[in-house]
Amino acid sequence: MIRIAMQSPGKKLVCATVCLLLFILPSTIVKADDITFTATPTSKDALFKSGEPIQYNISLINSLPTPENGKITYRITNMNGKFLAEDSISIKLAANGDKQLLLNMPSRQVGFYKIRVMINVSDYDDTIRRAFGVDVDRIRSAYAKPADFDQFWNNAKAELAKVKPNFRMTEMRDSITKDNRKLYLVEMQSLDNITVRAWLTIPISKNKNKKFAVLLGLPGYQVNLKPGYGDDPDIAVMYLNVRGQGNSRDVIHTDRTGFISYNIEDKDKYVMRGVIMDCIRAIDFLYTRPELDKDKIIITGGSMGAYLAAATAGLDHRVKVYSIQNPILCDVRNLPVSEWPMKDIIHYATIRPELTADKVYDILDYYDAKNFAPGINANVLVGAGFLDNLAPPQTVYAFYNSIQKDKRIMVYDNLGHEVGPSYVLYQGRWSRDLFGMF
Repeated sequence: MIRIAMQSPGKKLVCATVCLLLFILPSTIVKADDITFTATPTSKDALFKSGEPIQYNISLINSLPTPENGKITYRITNMNGKFLAEDSISIKLAANGDKQLLLNMPSRQVGFYKIRVMINVSDYDDTIRRAFGVDVDRIRSAYAKPADFDQFWNNAKAELAKVKPNFRMTEMRDSITKDNRKLYLVEMQSLDNITVRAWLTIPISKNKNKKFAVLLGLPGYQVNLKPGYGDDPDIAVMYLNVRGQGNSRDVIHTDRTGFISYNIEDKDKYVMRGVIMDCIRAIDFLYTRPELDKDKIIITGGSMGAYLAAATAGLDHRVKVYSIQNPILCDVRNLPVSEWPMKDIIHYATIRPELTADKVYDILDYYDAKNFAPGINANVLVGAGFLDNLAPPQTVYAFYNSIQKDKRIMVYDNLGHEVGPSYVLYQGRWSRDLFGMF
């Protein structure tokens, strides 16, 4: 089992398992001791078409020995919570009885919406919270990328190329027996000659000429990635700690809130410029190792790690397989300012006399994930939770719909900043099929 850390700032850490692993999907049932209440969209993945009604199948099971009377209410808002519609229907539940209902709601226009389905009966109240999308393949950002976007990043890559990488790979001998793998500390010089570090584990094999496929894991926000072990004897695992995180905090060592806005006053010095170059430098390293198969690399990450995977895919075409889960900083001008990351970034702008919100957005346009998307030339798997307040689904789709090559998205109407077990299962099979590892 291999895990990539995904960060939900201010909340608990979420982990997305990123290798083949069998799970059973959790139920979407809201259950009390006496009444079972479910709401299931009639359209797959809660994705509807404009012009068609929004419909949910309601299932009620009353285990009480008494009848229950009351109502089912739905309330629809936009993703920012603005009220759009509400209605109710009366219900009567027989003692120890059950009932199936179709909740039929008016059609909606292109976009995402939140829905609450509430039950209020004699002895029971509960609420199911979900979200649904309408014609999501038509979602596009209203904002173009800067005219010099490509030149800006070409300049960054040219600067990186001038930095001698000085790759160092040190075997950590106290840990070589775990899971039948050898563990190495990898160190390298990246943009601005900053040292970044990674952990690499390689299966021990009797075949001296064996080349291993590689999983390169990118970190969530302010996550200290530890060595990644797995039980797959064909896959090496490298976890990268970009500058300012984990064991790569020599030069940049902000507090937790300060990292996202570090040097944002200048687009050429903003921390994410170097962080993205750290990811490209990690690919440089993988390409130097004779025991690693450069044609079988998958780059994966969640949250900020997903954002870094998206940016790397758009700038570097050497790696052909990416798994991107709940990417932040997509369509930044449409991100809610009441939520992280924009909440912290805009707050920082208010306390800096040389900054304004407009200037911050002008700089972030160069770092917007959806602006990297047209440059992606790889097989991409994307995961999105419809209840995600850090990577809202409409912004993820603005990124996803701008990818012009091979892509697939897996969505979860009942999840927030995470992906479901079905994503994990599919990713394992999908990547092995692409690599011809049967």
